[in-house]
Amino acid sequence: MAPSLLDTFRVLSSFEPPRGKLRGAPWEAYVDWAIAQGLAPLAAYNLEYRMGGGEAPEWARDRMMSIYTGSVNDNVMKLVHFKRIVDQLEGRKILLLGGAAFAEALYPHVGFRPVLDIQVLVRRMDVDGFAGYLSNHEFVPEEDTTNSGAARVVSDGRTPIHIYADVLGANRREQLAGIFERARPMKVYGQSVFRPELEDALLLTALDQAHHGYDVPWLSFVDLRELITGATWMGGIYSRPMDVPALLARAEAFGLERALYTSLAIVARLFPEAEAQATAAFPPLRRATRELLDRGVVGPVSTPGRSSALRGVDRLRRLLTGR
Repeated sequence: MAPSLLDTFRVLSSFEPPRGKLRGAPWEAYVDWAIAQGLAPLAAYNLEYRMGGGEAPEWARDRMMSIYTGSVNDNVMKLVHFKRIVDQLEGRKILLLGGAAFAEALYPHVGFRPVLDIQVLVRRMDVDGFAGYLSNHEFVPEEDTTNSGAARVVSDGRTPIHIYADVLGANRREQLAGIFERARPMKVYGQSVFRPELEDALLLTALDQAHHGYDVPWLSFVDLRELITGATWMGGIYSRPMDVPALLARAEAFGLERALYTSLAIVARLFPEAEAQATAAFPPLRRATRELLDRGVVGPVSTPGRSSALRGVDRLRRLLTGR
C-alpha cells in the first residue's frame, strides 16, 4: 500500500527515518504542504542524506533542498544578528521562545528548524525599554498582522521580533514570575538572555498553539514531540525526562490544563513513538471535556492537508486558556 500524506509526514519529520518507506508517496500533495508547514528543511535533509533520495522525484528533492539551504543561511543570519544586538545588554531578563530557543536545543542541525521570527518574553515593565533598545539597532514598530498577542512587534525589515508580556493573563503574574525564576541562561547571547526550562517551555508552546486556535505550522508539533520525549537526540537543557507532576501542577496553576491536553493529544496521534510520553502527561480532565476536545480540535487538527481553520477561534481560545 502506498504511503499516505500522514505516513510521509511521519517518516520525513523523524530524526531517524526508516529506509524504503516512501515508494508511491503523494509528492504532489506533500511538497507544497510541507513547505507551508515549515517541514521542508528537515524533509530535504532526510531524503538526501539519510534515505538515498527516498524514491522521491527529482523535482521534489530539488525544491525542498533549496528550502533547506535557505533555512540554514537565514537562521544563521538572524540568530547571529540577534546575538550581536543583545550580547552587551546587562541588567535585564529576556526569555527566548519558539524557534529561536528550539533550533539548536531540540534539532540535530540548526537548519532543520526555520526561525521565521524571534519571540521573546519580558516582564511588563521591560516592554518599552527593550523595544526602545532595539530601536537603536534599526528595529521599528510593525503591525501585528498575525494576531500573535505580542505586546510589541518590531522589525528591521528582515527579522520581526515579537515582544511578549503577561502571557498568562493579568491575574497570574505570580505564576509568570516563577517562569522567569526557573529560566536557564543562554550564555551564548550574553548575560540577559535566558530560555524557559523544559516544563515551562512545553506549556508556553501549548499556550501559543491554543492562542492561534491550533492554526499553526505542523513544525510546532515537532517541537512539542521533542520536548515531551526529552530531546533524546541532543545533550542540552531539554535533554531530560519530563517532570510530569511538575508539568501538571503548573498547567493547573497557569489555567492551561485544556490546552495542554489538546496539544499532547495531537502529538500522541501524529507521532506513535511519542504516544506513551504524551498520554502519561495528560491532565485529569472530565471525560466529557476530553471527548469534546478530541472531536472538535484534536481530530481535525491531526488531519494533514486540512485547508480550513477551526471555527470560532475566539471561543476556542477562551475554552482552552480561559482568556
